[in-house]
Amino acid sequence: MTLPGAYDAGRLEWWRPAVDGAKEDGAAAPGSRAGEGSSVAFWGLMTFLFILLIAPQYLLPALAPLRIALLAGSVSIGAYAVDRLAHGRPPGRSTPETWIAGGILAWAALTLPLSYWPGGSLSVLCDRFAKTLALFWLLSRVVSSGPRLDRLVWGLTLMGLPLALTAVSHFTAAADAGVATPRIAGYESGIAKNPNNLALMLNLILPFAVALLLRARRASTRALLLGTCLLYAAGVVVTFSRAGFVTLVAVFFYYLVKLVGRGQWGTATAALLLALTTSLFVPHSYVARLATIADIDADPTGSAQARSQDARTALRIVMRSPLVGAGAGMSILALNDERGPAWLAAHNVYLEYAVDLGLPGLALFLVLLGACLRDARLVQRGRAAVRDGLYHVAEGAEAALVAFAVAAMFYPAAYEFFFYLVGGIAVSARTIHEREA
Repeated sequence: MTLPGAYDAGRLEWWRPAVDGAKEDGAAAPGSRAGEGSSVAFWGLMTFLFILLIAPQYLLPALAPLRIALLAGSVSIGAYAVDRLAHGRPPGRSTPETWIAGGILAWAALTLPLSYWPGGSLSVLCDRFAKTLALFWLLSRVVSSGPRLDRLVWGLTLMGLPLALTAVSHFTAAADAGVATPRIAGYESGIAKNPNNLALMLNLILPFAVALLLRARRASTRALLLGTCLLYAAGVVVTFSRAGFVTLVAVFFYYLVKLVGRGQWGTATAALLLALTTSLFVPHSYVARLATIADIDADPTGSAQARSQDARTALRIVMRSPLVGAGAGMSILALNDERGPAWLAAHNVYLEYAVDLGLPGLALFLVLLGACLRDARLVQRGRAAVRDGLYHVAEGAEAALVAFAVAAMFYPAAYEFFFYLVGGIAVSARTIHEREA
């Protein structure tokens, strides 16, 4: 049984004729590609993601002065605008999620005069956060059809492989050198250079690899994707990131509950046995590091104790100034002012928003997170009868959002791409579902 025009990545309906007269927002008849829009805009977005994750400018330093990420993003946005104008279409209706994201930006801009360092906050908004929101907007506008979403998910899964392979390679090299507790340096890119960020990125890509695995039909494809998922999990483990481990467990139990809920007891049992078997190969030093999650005082590095203390300090700052915070990106200065100069941010996205933008900023982010989760669930409910490709992608997006919601308690990543990447995929999935419906 299939829905009329239902998106199934395993069997794209290429034989359906394109239908003239796409709708005002770029939608077309189910099964056709008439409303996809500019292919330049889409591939510009894919190039931007490639640069973001793979960072070729570090491999070829000659590319660094060209600002290739900015160039790719600008080409994508420009191509989208030119395509709309060339076909006499309006820009299209913005989704509620993009309005909420814009609300976060607007509130941050409104509170600039009260920032600890207005110039620093302005730099955060114009550089880091503006690019993040541009990615979120592009995902919701340019990924406008099932085939495009399929290419995006496959591309994201493949782009994660160098990150995971680098992590495992660095760990193996350190272990061979006789390092007692090898801690890798991360991947040479802005988003994954820190091993904790590398673990987070792999944890967010992993659910989309699982989505491809669950819908795959060929045995060879399933074997390849299963190996990819195991490699991602291994990549998370060898970072020795405690937050990465907690997030990985959240992803595992999310899918375990989903499989049991669908009555797929065999798959769920196989996944559980595989997890138990692979856990036997986890290094003892990693187990010892994970033990400090329950016993903070046992951490010999002192990082767990410092982060716990910073969380309490951040709460005091929020209670003292709940409406207007320290300014976008200024939580480090606020913490320095409260507990002395340590130049460390609160490792908690929720506290970071609350300290920087006050409770209104935190509330806007929580509403945005809830809206993206709602989008993913809406698609799953609408396609539960067929469980096609779009169903599994939406399920992967929900798993990644749940993973981020858990990881956000341990990461200072309020203005980074992590959440907005998976949130944008959830919004895109819902938009495609509504068009096909």
